Amino acid sequence: MKNITQQEWRELLQNDHQAVILDVRTPEEQAAGIIPNAICLDIFKPDEFLSELERMDMSKNYYVYCKSGGRSANACMILEQMGAKTTYNLLGGISLWEGELI
Repeated sequence: MKNITQQEWRELLQNDHQAVILDVRTPEEQAAGIIPNAICLDIFKPDEFLSELERMDMSKNYYVYCKSGGRSANACMILEQMGAKTTYNLLGGISLWEGELI
């Protein structure tokens, strides 16, 4: 897992054709807005969370965020345990996000 800033997030995503963006917040938190193209998986629902991760291609590059960066760091570790080679954790989470939300 690599912790990255918003600037690094944007730069890396710009040319990454293997990117998967994961929002691991609760549905209530997601209702306030998500980063475009994010897949929403609530890490607090472990059975559903793990089931969805098992279906994902671990050769992709995972960009993971939550509200402040803690849950997304945990999600990155889980992804790595499941075989993901590249995971990025958004430092400060979406609470510091200065970009577009949908």
